[in-house]
Amino acid sequence: MDPLAPLLDLAEVAPAFASAREAVDAAHRHRALRRHGGQVAAEASLRAAVASAALEGNTYDLDEVRGGTVTDPVVQGALRVAESLPGLVDLWPRAPRQVLAKLHVLAARGVVHDHDLGRLISGAERIDALAGLVAGNETTPPMLLAAVVHAELITLRPFAGPAGVVARAAARLTLTARGFDPRGLVMVEVGHQNREPEYLGSAGAYATGTPDGVRSWLRHYAAAVTVGAEEIGVIGDSVLASV
Repeated sequence: MDPLAPLLDLAEVAPAFASAREAVDAAHRHRALRRHGGQVAAEASLRAAVASAALEGNTYDLDEVRGGTVTDPVVQGALRVAESLPGLVDLWPRAPRQVLAKLHVLAARGVVHDHDLGRLISGAERIDALAGLVAGNETTPPMLLAAVVHAELITLRPFAGPAGVVARAAARLTLTARGFDPRGLVMVEVGHQNREPEYLGSAGAYATGTPDGVRSWLRHYAAAVTVGAEEIGVIGDSVLASV
């Protein structure tokens, strides 16, 4: 049995998830992806990384980051994480703790002491439980699993430094590995940034462990997925206009 299945019975969660799923399916049909999928994917990865760094308090202009003039270590770490994700998709469902450590090494290099890279500073038992939930799980709906992975990691902040970058990357890996977003195009991070007060508030609500708190987070996550999917169309339209 899926231990997370009851969460879909919380008020308004299942319809929100279904709506987000429709937005993702529509975005995946954008005609720019037929011939220019690589270009769209590269821009999506960049925007997701910049948004993830901004959510850690390190906000920079997208064009400046694209131009290579931003040396902020959190931004650079988010870019390294984004670049690494395709190579970690297959490993994530098999060895999630190993992947989390790798993501932290990439995200926090130059931010925390080398001795702390990849090392848990809190929440070991819950990380073990989360790893057990991720490993080999083909039952929980992908978006629900990604939402819980993200919320658990953002609540625990089990690593020093930019732990939020790790949390958002792990959620993205979940969506990709489970086939919800196989090309890694949905910029959920942009959705979180666009709705940042809600993102922070709902994460805090989730941490209370109450049904209403969890419901708040899940509804936010569906909304962020929807925004991230719609952003694919924005990029796709721009690519088509430039060719």
